[in-house]
Amino acid sequence: MMKTTTQLWTSTDAAKATSGDVTQDFVATGVSINTRTLKPGDIFLALVGPNADGHDHVASAFEKGAVAACVSHRPPVFDPDTPLLMVKDTLQALQDLGTYARRRFLGKVIAVTGSVGKTGTKEALNMVLGEQAKVTASIGSLNNHWGLPLSLSRMVGDANYAILEMGMNHPGELGPLSQMASPDVCVITTVQSAHTEFFEGTDQIADAKAEIFEGATENWTAVLNADIEEFERLNTAAKARGAACILTFGEGDEVDFRVESFDLYPHSSNVVAQTPIGEIRYSIASPGRHWVINSVAVLAAVHAVGGDVRQAAQSMAHLLPPKSRGGRFEVQLKDGVFALIDESYNASPAAMGAALAVLGAQPIGPLADRVAVLGDMKELGENAPQLHSDLREVLMSSKIDKVYLVGDMMQNLWNVLPKNMQGHHCATSKELSEIMTTFIKPGDVVMVKGSASSEMGRVVKKLKGLGLSQDISPVAVVKKDQG
Repeated sequence: MMKTTTQLWTSTDAAKATSGDVTQDFVATGVSINTRTLKPGDIFLALVGPNADGHDHVASAFEKGAVAACVSHRPPVFDPDTPLLMVKDTLQALQDLGTYARRRFLGKVIAVTGSVGKTGTKEALNMVLGEQAKVTASIGSLNNHWGLPLSLSRMVGDANYAILEMGMNHPGELGPLSQMASPDVCVITTVQSAHTEFFEGTDQIADAKAEIFEGATENWTAVLNADIEEFERLNTAAKARGAACILTFGEGDEVDFRVESFDLYPHSSNVVAQTPIGEIRYSIASPGRHWVINSVAVLAAVHAVGGDVRQAAQSMAHLLPPKSRGGRFEVQLKDGVFALIDESYNASPAAMGAALAVLGAQPIGPLADRVAVLGDMKELGENAPQLHSDLREVLMSSKIDKVYLVGDMMQNLWNVLPKNMQGHHCATSKELSEIMTTFIKPGDVVMVKGSASSEMGRVVKKLKGLGLSQDISPVAVVKKDQG
């Protein structure tokens, strides 16, 4: 989301959107559901969750600069003159704000989903279109029944484009989000085995992803990956939902945005793509084949909204991965430097494969190792043990030297790893983070990845903590305290 201090919500509009009652007039420049990230000028929505009630934090919200609070009942402590937006249900109010904001938005809306790659693709669109026009976009991974309406409610009214991410792990989740967002362009990056605990196979996952079409505008465009087995299923669903245009991307012969060739380097990739406007050659600052494929999806979406495709391609020369999704650091030890690749945000079998391929492409010295630090992959259902042990072949083909593992499911991988590849296996990331610091040596390249609940970010933090952080762009260099 681009920074703004412009007026987003007046008390009149907020009351109209939510059918709520206002105790005092206000003007808000933002919307927040979390006092830890609230900014002065925000309206604070007191959501009620399974473990916390936002009404208990209303006083804190005002202390941090909130101009109003949306509540379903009077908070425990409040000033009688404090501006309140009284509603029946605060989650419904958030969704109502999002729906109202979408209806008044005059720009084009691009919605992105997919088993993997949706956040990176969303961030890439945000960046490349942001160099051409005014763009508003979801922050981070705000893509669920809370995150999407929050992103919509924060949309800058005079932006030309809004880039929204939509996520799901159950059937029936994307449909309501699509109805709320009314996208002009729907991008599906890929369909892979993720959240398989809740699906019988990838056909069902594809059907759930296709729910993103349900709320599309009248003359909408679908952007689909033509390389995947589920393409025809998605293509049929898009036609059934009345897509005015279907653009394809991938490496096949009859693809609208086709990767003709590419070269992968440790820190970047070069691409030659064939497009409806001709051949385009460009570089991507993020390494890996998955970024190459997603880059043509980005170009297709830019084309769909009438943007400058060639300029967008050139903009990718400075496209860096989102936080904890491939960011690179150099850590300066007393006797040398090791490289750290932070992939700790989340994991699925496909995402593991992509990240390990990047690690395998990293150059190392004769005495150094490529080190994979992996946590459990969640929501894989009854096939989870096999999917974890299957990583053995990926690790070996990627020429990974040492493997450190976290979690019960990773025991399945540990059991099939060759002895010379086994580092350590621990029950928790906390245990492993203490062990890891004694085994890393100068010249190593270390990649950390796992599902969010594995808390692999703890390992990243510990490894970074071996030195003092000094940020430089595009790589953060962490220097050891010599004092």
